[in-house]
Amino acid sequence: MTAAPALDPRRTALVLVDLMDRVVALPLEPRKGTEVLTIAEELAAAFRAAGALVVLIRVERPTVAEQPPGSGLVAGLRRDGDLEVVKRTIGGFHGTGLDERLRERGVRTLVFGGIATNLGVESTARAAADLGYDLVFVEDAMAALTAPEHEASIRLDFPRLGTVIGARDLRLTRG
Repeated sequence: MTAAPALDPRRTALVLVDLMDRVVALPLEPRKGTEVLTIAEELAAAFRAAGALVVLIRVERPTVAEQPPGSGLVAGLRRDGDLEVVKRTIGGFHGTGLDERLRERGVRTLVFGGIATNLGVESTARAAADLGYDLVFVEDAMAALTAPEHEASIRLDFPRLGTVIGARDLRLTRG
């Protein structure tokens, strides 16, 4: 992991991917979904306190009449002022209007956490990189179905797209 950049809360958003009961409950590595959720909630509180946007992305299956139980965000995660985005693909940008909503708010940097590291988080991050956003990945705010999948994203892919840090290294400026 590299040194964390100082982030301007007026230009930065926290993007949390698929923190839904049915996803958090999966057998995950290298940490449990509940551990990811705890760190994500702490990050969200810090972002809100600094006046930064919190984006909560969740998935809905496009071909079913009714979503499976546990398809909403974990209870209590969303707060007033947060942006909830419903995706119907692996990534959070395609067909959701997320890019436009971020640009309207002047957001230039995205800080990522969520489940699964190598699927929803990585797909959303790759699209964000293609759209020109600066990216920060909070390693301990993520998990995958296996530790090798998580590690491949953290060690191989994410450093090519942005900066990988730990939650304790995140610095929001008052700038």
